[in-house]
Amino acid sequence: MAEENWHEARLIPTSGINGADEQERRATSALLAVVSAVKEFGRALLKPLGAPSGSIETFIEVPFLLGEKKLYPDGLIRVTRGTRSWTALVEVKTGSNALQAEQLESYLDIAREQGYDAVLTISNEIPAMAGQHPTKVDKRKLRKVSLHHLSWTQVLAEAVMQKEFRGVADPDQAWILGELIRYLEHSRSGALEFEDMGDTWVAVRDAVVAGTLRASDKGLPDVIARFDALLRFASLRLGRQLGTEVVPVLSRKEQADPALRAQALTTMLCQSGQLSGAIRIPDTVGQLVVTADLRASKVTCHVNVDAPREGRPSTRVKWLVRQLKAAPDSVRVETFTAHARGSSAAELLGVVRADPTVLVVDPAREIRSFRLALISPMGTKRGRGRGSFIDSVLKASDTFYADVLQYLKPWAATPPKLRQTGPHPPNEEPTKRPSLSSTDYSSQDGTEAVEPTPANANQVGSTDVTHDDEAAPASNG
Repeated sequence: MAEENWHEARLIPTSGINGADEQERRATSALLAVVSAVKEFGRALLKPLGAPSGSIETFIEVPFLLGEKKLYPDGLIRVTRGTRSWTALVEVKTGSNALQAEQLESYLDIAREQGYDAVLTISNEIPAMAGQHPTKVDKRKLRKVSLHHLSWTQVLAEAVMQKEFRGVADPDQAWILGELIRYLEHSRSGALEFEDMGDTWVAVRDAVVAGTLRASDKGLPDVIARFDALLRFASLRLGRQLGTEVVPVLSRKEQADPALRAQALTTMLCQSGQLSGAIRIPDTVGQLVVTADLRASKVTCHVNVDAPREGRPSTRVKWLVRQLKAAPDSVRVETFTAHARGSSAAELLGVVRADPTVLVVDPAREIRSFRLALISPMGTKRGRGRGSFIDSVLKASDTFYADVLQYLKPWAATPPKLRQTGPHPPNEEPTKRPSLSSTDYSSQDGTEAVEPTPANANQVGSTDVTHDDEAAPASNG
């Protein structure tokens, strides 16, 4: 038999998973075992939840009595450091199974009675904002016990970043973490990606196109929440590929009151038929803004770039174009000038490459910033696959980063250079300066001995440096 048909032995096999209960039990056991075995991964996953840095113990299906009922949370995590310990009950859901409020409230009661610190839930549900929980529970039960949530997408992203980018000191532990990654990436594990815009997506989409959508429509809040969840999923997915923390951008007011963000998106969708949000990627020139226009069936990704603070307008345009060698000609470039509302000029990159002056409407006006945008078709289906809204948004954001955003660097002024006033250092050639006739008598009136000079002794070096009238702005790249 050919070796190509052999199956490699896996630490966490996907074979033998029969039904949702077995899928959930295996995912729980695999994750908790790796959390306790791989120190770096366990620390990275539990530290944001309030756990100390210490020895991690994990258990599955621990029995508890709550009144006359016997309950079995899917797992328990205990972190011990010296005399201090942190304990959390764990509830896990896989596939399309959703968390239940009644079950979570029972676990919160158990945690309070036992003096535990938290209840942690893990499922494929992605809340609209980081820190939110996808299931509403009685807030009175959260007075002494905290409630945390991790999506399987977030768990997988954390595992990949720890193994591939941050590193694991022990080779055996690194291999174990790799086995968890392989398991979670398998379709049978039940750790699904963001796959559905919800039951009300089609109705809301059609109402937007028809112009009949109203803020009071029942299905609208779910679509708004799922769009923000999609942005979070896109951020986690992109961060997993880049090995860095990519997060959606929210104002301080929106972080403090999530209802403000939902209200803003509701107004935008009802008035313009658009949904928009921004993603922050570390060390990039600006935020990646994603706008889905449901009426025009287009997805637009754009970034705003500050222009250089020196040089003529055409020079500033050339500075930008030089950084876009890999960008497609279909990228739209807009210029924004000082003391002007809106963009002053817009043209496709292919045209700007051939003639940068097409973006210079008035040479006397200073270009302050640019906007680069890339438009792509929008899918309309609620699920995943060809023609889906989710895939069109993910593809648009990935393409824009790969072709445009990753190559852009902010402008930086050239540092000023010291003027040479004394003898040049040893082993260094003196700076050659242009010779100009001197009109300063004192340059030749001195009592000090003067060495013999050539016939043009009446010429001295000038400190004036000729400049090109169009000095190219410098980039720190």
